[in-house]
Amino acid sequence: MKAVESNVVSYSKVDANARTAAESGDRIEWIKVSLVYLPLATPVSDAKVLTGRQKPLTEIAFIFAEIRTRDGFDGIGFGYSKRAGGPGMYEHAKEIAPNLLGEDPSDISRLFTKLLWAGASMGRSGLTTQAIAPFDIALWDLKAKRAGLPLAKLLGAHRDSVQCYNTSGGYLHTPLDQVLKNVRISQESGIGGIKLKVGQPDLSIDIQRVSEVRKILGDDFPLMVDANQQWDRQKATRACRAFEQFDLTWIEEPLDAYDFEGHAQLSARFDTAIATGEMLTSAGEHAQLIMTEGSDFIQPDAPRVGGITPFLEIMALGAFKGRKLAPHFAMEIHLHLAAAYPIEPWLEHFEWLGPMFNEQMQLKDGRMYVSDRPGLGFTLSEQALAWRADATEFGKLP
Repeated sequence: MKAVESNVVSYSKVDANARTAAESGDRIEWIKVSLVYLPLATPVSDAKVLTGRQKPLTEIAFIFAEIRTRDGFDGIGFGYSKRAGGPGMYEHAKEIAPNLLGEDPSDISRLFTKLLWAGASMGRSGLTTQAIAPFDIALWDLKAKRAGLPLAKLLGAHRDSVQCYNTSGGYLHTPLDQVLKNVRISQESGIGGIKLKVGQPDLSIDIQRVSEVRKILGDDFPLMVDANQQWDRQKATRACRAFEQFDLTWIEEPLDAYDFEGHAQLSARFDTAIATGEMLTSAGEHAQLIMTEGSDFIQPDAPRVGGITPFLEIMALGAFKGRKLAPHFAMEIHLHLAAAYPIEPWLEHFEWLGPMFNEQMQLKDGRMYVSDRPGLGFTLSEQALAWRADATEFGKLP
């Protein structure tokens, strides 16, 4: 038997036909960025509207990114803004888009960093990261399509379906009788949980609405409430104490989104879980929330934190610290991410985005199921194209 010589150095000869990964990788050749406005027939109000901080929500601005590569692969992603910010996101997205041309679409983490530094003087959270999200999500969609896998399977799914709750039927602008009708419709349609908006100036009105819904649902059906940052610490303490009787799955955003310590105090003081995080716009902000034990449920939003790349960082830290996951909005994206989370998560159901896509999602027995379609599994509908306000292309279609 021949032994390996350990007393001298030697080097293998490289095959003349061998290529490195950098030499053989695909390349991004075309990008399209679109601004789309989704109108809402009935203006939407939550606690922030009642306090005068915001006006009722009448439309949502979406920024879509479509990417095509030299080898013929494509991906689509989106970000969004409620009320103000959409045009600003669109303009920043157009500024940074050319940085992707000629790049290998597989290098998603490196490209996220490249786009982040392209606008670093604007900061590494807020509008800067939200404008990156459509590109990052599109690259993950493309990567999963190229592999022929749903995104959840590419990431490594822990489950093929996620328990799903409804929010859209319980806003403060909705009269109680309609809320109760929406609850019945949701149950009959196979929803797994119901969330109500709270934060009325008179807490007794919140208690009445929650009490009526709890009667319809019964004692065991999952029920959540969302205060949308309405209270200070004293009012939040009183409200959390009042809500304990309803055996809620969680109380969401009882305090300002950046009051991590206050949320942690409520979490430690009451049996009902505390949920927050939807307003945070970077992985770094979520790390601060998680490390200060600011909530039982973390609620990151992939379009708000910059896409799937930073969302995966949040998932890794959240799982390490034992936090439960309930992503905010955009179920079309978050279904795949929640399916890949090791701790049983929740998915938020919003039907508002449905008209923008040709494909629909499957809800059954309280859970949303991951489709077998590759990538995110969605294509833009004719309605989405009709709502398009502007679009800009970069590069050339291969």
